[in-house]
Amino acid sequence: MADEPLVLGIETSCDETGVGIVRGTTLLADAVASSVDEHARFGGVVPEVASRAHLEAMVPTIQRALKDAGVAASDLDGIAVTAGPGLAGALLVGVSAAKAYAYALGKPLYGVNHLASHICVDQLEHGPLPEPTMALLVSGGHSSLLLSSDITSDVRPLGATIDDAAGEAFDKIARVLNLGFPGGPVIDRYAREGDPKAIAFPRGLTGPRDPAYDFSFSGLKTAVARWIEAKRAAGEEVPVRDVAASFQEAVVDVLTRKAVRACKDEGVEHLMIGGGVAANSRLRTLAQHRCEAAGIELRVPRPKLCTDNGAMVAALGAEMVARGRSASGWDLSADSSLPVTDPHVPALPTHADSHDHVHEVSKENLYS
Repeated sequence: MADEPLVLGIETSCDETGVGIVRGTTLLADAVASSVDEHARFGGVVPEVASRAHLEAMVPTIQRALKDAGVAASDLDGIAVTAGPGLAGALLVGVSAAKAYAYALGKPLYGVNHLASHICVDQLEHGPLPEPTMALLVSGGHSSLLLSSDITSDVRPLGATIDDAAGEAFDKIARVLNLGFPGGPVIDRYAREGDPKAIAFPRGLTGPRDPAYDFSFSGLKTAVARWIEAKRAAGEEVPVRDVAASFQEAVVDVLTRKAVRACKDEGVEHLMIGGGVAANSRLRTLAQHRCEAAGIELRVPRPKLCTDNGAMVAALGAEMVARGRSASGWDLSADSSLPVTDPHVPALPTHADSHDHVHEVSKENLYS
């Protein structure tokens, strides 16, 4: 094994088939096959469609990643895969593929946590994570504040969404405005030409007696939808750009306000923002402004690394190898509700006379 582990990561938690290859904290390949166009006509992700798309894209995407990285599969030091959370069927495709490659190659297998991977990917952009690091994760399914002193073993949740996540709210408001799916990029685009102060939409869970770090976007979503419906019922034109800007401002205002507060309360000097919504231009701008005012260093990966990708899984897998964390066993399965407090899934305890699964596999195989 080289000084820096060479790891391939597989991500299939939702509608992106992502395969990444990293050496230590250096990104060598980031291949993605998206099925978003297949879901657009349904207005959201259809689990069965996503699973089928992963099946079809898996082998070609892995081959593309290996070619882009300029390495052979036999050169790898490990295979990492998202074990959860996510869509159960989609996760199973990725886990099954990772187990097959790991077995055939005689390499250790690491089932890792999707949310922890979103944090670890920042190492590919800005170097090793400070310890501790505060992470604000915002995506279609998650809006969470997490404190990590060791991304491979210690991730502590401080707050999370109690209903709709930020990404879900973006998708739903885009649908009400007839802007299509996914909603995040299109609302961001329209909002750039709108007035964020045009409409005073509510900020959920920001009262003095509300949970300090939890999020709620359901009430905001309902308020925006009713405002639009009232305009249409009165026969008035809906100012789409102003609605998009005002809605977006309400979301990012709450996200950044709570994230900065958590950093101050916990005495943490670094804030990392990850997840698909972290690609939002207004979120990045406001977070930078508020972090600078509070003396907090902001770390946000480039937009491509914010959305679901295999590079983030490979990054966490490489960190597992580098820190000597135990590999997963062949009993690894998908866990759609895997808690973020489990950054990876180690092998279950075995009998004393059993052997490490890697050494039971012959290195003479089709991939060597």
